Amino acid sequence: MKAYVFPGQGAQFTGMGLDLYEKSPVAQELFEKANSILGFSITDVMFEGSAEQLKQTKVTQPAIFLHSVILAKVLGDEFTPDMVAGHSLGELSALVANGVLSFEDGLTLVSKRALAMQKACEAQESTMAAVLGLEDAVVEDACNAIDGVVVAANYNCPGQLVISGEVEAIHKACEVLKEKGAKRALVLPVGGAFHSPLMEPAREELAKAIEETTFNTPLCPVYQNVAAKAITDPNEIKENLIAQLTAPVKWTQCIQAMIADGATEFVEVGPGKVLQGLMRKIDRSVTASGASF
Repeated sequence: MKAYVFPGQGAQFTGMGLDLYEKSPVAQELFEKANSILGFSITDVMFEGSAEQLKQTKVTQPAIFLHSVILAKVLGDEFTPDMVAGHSLGELSALVANGVLSFEDGLTLVSKRALAMQKACEAQESTMAAVLGLEDAVVEDACNAIDGVVVAANYNCPGQLVISGEVEAIHKACEVLKEKGAKRALVLPVGGAFHSPLMEPAREELAKAIEETTFNTPLCPVYQNVAAKAITDPNEIKENLIAQLTAPVKWTQCIQAMIADGATEFVEVGPGKVLQGLMRKIDRSVTASGASF
């Protein structure tokens, strides 16, 4: 069985999407539609902008979403998923690709998500850190023992867990985790504590937009970050998508569930190769490649 996976924030690169635009009339039409929906020329930033410009949250999230979704559309009949999943932001790409959301609604939600998260970041200073070389339970226990907000946020692969929370609590957690034997506990250059309780204002804001959006029955099951199991009910998909902003991304568990349910081939759809790299650390018995057209 074939699974398609969609990357999240951090996969962006300068010039992203230009090859799609130049080679495909379908891509051109969708990119132009995106410029109109967003109210600014995101194609200018994607195709010609600097790395610094691409880092702006209001640009980064729509840019990665557009690259992923438009690539899936350009693949046409070659896009044949038995199941899909997306890492954080990538979950919205997956939901458009498997028919739950329209392109227009998906992009609108991504834009609102980016702006809501930016607002939450500005309201309270917070950050994230990558922890390498420890068992998940060790990291979780250390976070629970620290004063202040610090939680496990991204279960990326065995031995790689990202924590999220208040700046002081994150720095304290990094010290403790190094003492417990972490190979690395590195504060990340991000502007906020994504997938933590500090994103509650963004979750509330996005919840309203999600509730007002039409969710269709998916073409195939989606393995959502919050649940890490096959979901096909549109209302359940909605609830999980709302919960995602303050809940951890259970990526390792999602991939393991997909493999347990029969996935033998994984295709990453979108910019970069981050998910292919994680796949090799989760389970080397399955094949992982990037989508090409």
